[in-house]
Amino acid sequence: MTNAANVTPAQAAAELLRRQRARESLVEYARSVEIPGAPASDDPEEEVFKPVESSLAKHHIVTLEAIQRCMTTPRGRLIIMEPPGSAKSTYASVVAQAWYLSKFAGAEVIVTGYGDDLPMKHSRRVRQMIRDPKQRAIWKDKPGVASGNSGVKQWALTNGSALRAAGILSGITGNRADGVVIDDPVKGREAADSEVVRNKTEEEFRDSVKTRLKPKGWIILIQTRWHEDDLAGRILPADYKGESGPIKCRDGDTWEVLNIPAKCEREDDPVGRKIGDYLWPEWFPREHWQGFENDPRGQRTWNALFQQRPTAGDGIEFQRDWFNWYDPDIEPGKPGGRPKLLTIYGASDYAAKPDRAADFTEHGVVGVDAQWNLWFLDWWYGQVSSDVYLAAFVALVRRWKPRRWWDEGNVIGHAVAPARKRAMLEAKPVPVYTYCEQLPSILNKALKLSSFQARAAIKTCYFPLKRPWANRTIDQLCAFPAGRYDDAADVCGVLGRGIDKMMDPKASSEPERKLLIPFSIEWLEWAGEQGNGIRFS
Repeated sequence: MTNAANVTPAQAAAELLRRQRARESLVEYARSVEIPGAPASDDPEEEVFKPVESSLAKHHIVTLEAIQRCMTTPRGRLIIMEPPGSAKSTYASVVAQAWYLSKFAGAEVIVTGYGDDLPMKHSRRVRQMIRDPKQRAIWKDKPGVASGNSGVKQWALTNGSALRAAGILSGITGNRADGVVIDDPVKGREAADSEVVRNKTEEEFRDSVKTRLKPKGWIILIQTRWHEDDLAGRILPADYKGESGPIKCRDGDTWEVLNIPAKCEREDDPVGRKIGDYLWPEWFPREHWQGFENDPRGQRTWNALFQQRPTAGDGIEFQRDWFNWYDPDIEPGKPGGRPKLLTIYGASDYAAKPDRAADFTEHGVVGVDAQWNLWFLDWWYGQVSSDVYLAAFVALVRRWKPRRWWDEGNVIGHAVAPARKRAMLEAKPVPVYTYCEQLPSILNKALKLSSFQARAAIKTCYFPLKRPWANRTIDQLCAFPAGRYDDAADVCGVLGRGIDKMMDPKASSEPERKLLIPFSIEWLEWAGEQGNGIRFS
């Protein structure tokens, strides 16, 4: 520590400003203190932690700002959903609690999780921060750990604040708290897939955690999503689509939701990323995230833990391991990519209304190879008006030139057909065309997908890696018929019903012929060949 006699007035002023900013701002506090990271040894009861090596990233700042809003708002509610390794626990369960307990004398906080071990570890890290002289110097009363507080389950500060740590399923008891941090209430996949554990977790949240709060108490729920029916899933509204911000939830409270997936999928990303950008590039290279994203057998893990949009592993009608994967970035015809020769087909499912509370309009494009495998090539979906989804249809037809395009001959399909035909004729710069056919409407959803289900069950369906729509489509199929949305599944059903009208690709034995431009010099000078009356070169 610098000798006070050697401190210049400028240095003293800078130090006083640092302390003032740290008292007022959780972000500035995190910049001003040494943050404990990994334990110094393998001892599970280790009291010393190595300092965190990385500086604050953009998502850390966004997270800290949301945490401060929650903790300083009466009845604040915050859900943080971020991937493994994003340091969400470090800043929410450790740094934020050291700041809160030091700033608000007499405050009481409960830190909980799926078991006792993780909350105890966080408790030790908070206590190390409280003991740090540089941290204590920030506060005018210089709060430290009160004497006689050697335990980690419950201990107090000299300013009267206190922290309790316990597993959520072990029951939360004791005095009422000003705030509760629930850090990862799910132990792992097995616990997440157990309805008994999920029910017990929700019961403890409702009966033990919420009842321990003071009238103006706040709650922070930190989750890496494991299951669509986990604690966050039961709090969030049924039509939650991954947005961040204040959201009226099913428990009657308005929660601020901070959803930061590993790979950006929304234009309103809270960190300000572009779609396709990965999280924390200063720390994790692209290859770190892509190792999980491109693992064909780990797609459920990628979607749930990393992208925060979990689905059931296997459904009633479809199994996840039925579907194969290929790399769309490999040249067609090369190993690992799709076949070079495919016959292309398309299908649509139209929504009745364009608003966000309604279904999605979806277009899908597939190719059929010589072995009658279905290769999913392209997809579009949106909750938009008819002019937008017809423009998307035209773009897919122009790109892929499908032999046929199917939809269901229901009321919506009949209404769309004339506008779709006109959209193809009026397409710029030149019209496009594909033969459009409406299939008979079937009310039974399971029956609609029976033909496609048969193809999928014998593992003849291939989806592209690195395409979010492919994961989304399989998620809907595996959740069918109990999933929140089934529009992508409906498109698959339409494609399945068109299989008997598909043709496998045949390499043409005739040389390619080029039509001559009428009345051009080549056209006028063409002398004909073998009596063929059509002017080809």
